[in-house]
Amino acid sequence: MLKTKMVKPTASAYEYPLLIKQILLSGPRYEPQQEIVYRDLFRYTYGELYERICRLANALTKAGVRPGDTVAVLEWDSHRYLECMFAIPMIGAIIHTVNIRLSPEQILYTMNHADDKLVLVHDDFVPLMAQIKDKLNTVEGFWLLTDKPSESKHDNLSSQGVSFQGEYEALLAESETTYNFPDFDEHSVATTFYTTGTTGNPKGVYFTHRQIVLHTLVISLSLGSLAGQPLMNSGDTYMPITPMFHVHAWGVPYAATMMGTKQVYPGRYEPDLLIKLQQQEKVSFSHCVPTIVNMLLNSEAAKQADLSGWRILIGGSALTKGLTVAAREKGVILTGAYGLSETCPLLSVAYLNEKLRDLPEDEQIDFRIKTGIPAPLVELAIVDEEGNDLAHDGQQVGEIVCRAPWLTQGYLKEENGSEALWRDGWLHTGDVATIDALGFIQITDRIKDVIKTGGEWISSLTLENLISQHPGVSEVAVIGLPHPEWGERPCALVVLKDKQTKGEDIQIHLQQFVAQGKIHKWAIPEVIEFVDAIPKTSVGKIDKKKIRAEKIQ
Repeated sequence: MLKTKMVKPTASAYEYPLLIKQILLSGPRYEPQQEIVYRDLFRYTYGELYERICRLANALTKAGVRPGDTVAVLEWDSHRYLECMFAIPMIGAIIHTVNIRLSPEQILYTMNHADDKLVLVHDDFVPLMAQIKDKLNTVEGFWLLTDKPSESKHDNLSSQGVSFQGEYEALLAESETTYNFPDFDEHSVATTFYTTGTTGNPKGVYFTHRQIVLHTLVISLSLGSLAGQPLMNSGDTYMPITPMFHVHAWGVPYAATMMGTKQVYPGRYEPDLLIKLQQQEKVSFSHCVPTIVNMLLNSEAAKQADLSGWRILIGGSALTKGLTVAAREKGVILTGAYGLSETCPLLSVAYLNEKLRDLPEDEQIDFRIKTGIPAPLVELAIVDEEGNDLAHDGQQVGEIVCRAPWLTQGYLKEENGSEALWRDGWLHTGDVATIDALGFIQITDRIKDVIKTGGEWISSLTLENLISQHPGVSEVAVIGLPHPEWGERPCALVVLKDKQTKGEDIQIHLQQFVAQGKIHKWAIPEVIEFVDAIPKTSVGKIDKKKIRAEKIQ
């Protein structure tokens, strides 16, 4: 490392640690009367938010939670979850945001692997806890989270064989309203959660206070300060539609709290309620995966609603032009972004510079659906199989590798997996992409999802994007299936908007893109299967692993 001049700091100078508690300071200062809303059940101000976080910190400390302990949360998106995201790490403990959509066996594995000590569990997941509680190795107690606290008895509280130390609201009510949150090392672990891969058990990723603070600053800048994509600032109303157990709802609740933005938490995702909350609370910014947008646009409530002005950031899966156009027709503006569970998650957001903003709207969409431009402080490159850098010419295809100050430094208790993730000093994403002269990243596929036919590569994401533009298509997934002559051939699963569209209609539709040079004629699938629904993962992504397994049986 380069040697430079260093000056010894004054002995009495304060070395300011980057801790999550600092994120909390500005929101109540900017907008003390701004609201936090939970469904149509509960609302309070930022001033009350800070008080409730102090109460929670006192209750956790009284319950025996100490620095370095891990507290598990099984909950729908709520004001309680937001409070936990602050209070638990602010006392030096670690919040484990449990993926409630995993199987019971996987949840048991993650909770034992994380060494959870205290578990906060919503009513809906009490049966799950009853099923696995006797196999939890480190858990010492449970708290109940409920939307009906008045019906819960605080003393000797039990339900379905699970004994609880208390109910959340009752425990807060009997706790003090102030707490002296301590300073400690900013490299202390603040959060952990588990990501599922193609094989083996879920892998634990973790983030420190320093990483979350830096990620919060940069995502705030990326969402609110760049002229090409004003998505959220302190004057907006924010409602996440990405689960809070999944990468802290992409880290946006931390940013929204720092800015004093009005926040609306919808609990369990119900399409009609989401639309009702958007209309009632005037939600202007959300984020989710494409399948959720498709679900919302096709809901009964959306058919009667004016959704104009709703800006939605899209990640998790490729954003197609067909979905973007359909959303525009309802007044919803979609913008592409990119990141991973391992990257906290922000790596890039679509940005339209001054020249691109002068283009006609239809041409602008072609850039908004791309993976975007690397965010501030992000180093990003594409490399070949030997790790050599590839040109940013929009043509050469390679794996995305990256560096940023908020990337997980490894997988929890997984030395071999961590070394593979960080080989050669770059985090390897497993995503294949091009980067053009303007810096736009275009994901062409996951490494495992690229289709190799007759010695040539086909991007399943490109085919999905083009098929989605057929007016009769609601959803599409493309995979490669084994073929005796060509190695693999593409197979398309399609959910229709109507029952009139035929397989040959989609093949004819794709011929225009052959004529335009966007795909080769051998990329057109011979097998087009119409289905009622496409399998999804626990976070709403298309589950190509499951589709392949079912088709290859």
